[in-house]
Amino acid sequence: MSSTSKPSVNPERMYDVIQAPVITEKSTMGSEHNQVTFRVPLDATKLEIRAAVEGLFKVSVTAVNTIVQKGKVKRFRGKIGQRSDYKKAIVTLAEGSKIDVTTGL
Repeated sequence: MSSTSKPSVNPERMYDVIQAPVITEKSTMGSEHNQVTFRVPLDATKLEIRAAVEGLFKVSVTAVNTIVQKGKVKRFRGKIGQRSDYKKAIVTLAEGSKIDVTTGL
């Protein structure tokens, strides 16, 4: 895909791609570097995430990094269970762009 063409994602998929912001101590430290962290589905691609953030928040994105977090094995009353795997996307915004994750869409 050339850098001049923009990937198109339908509006319903945009709301499915961006599930929730991740608000932790580490993710808030990223805000000093114009980075915002979101929880996304396991099948979301970097191009879809970029298009969804640009479309929903009307900002310019410079980079998208993704992490697949494997679910922990937990025990409850002697029974073994496992948390679900999930994917996080760390989105770097262009200079001058800002997203306030404390407010909704």
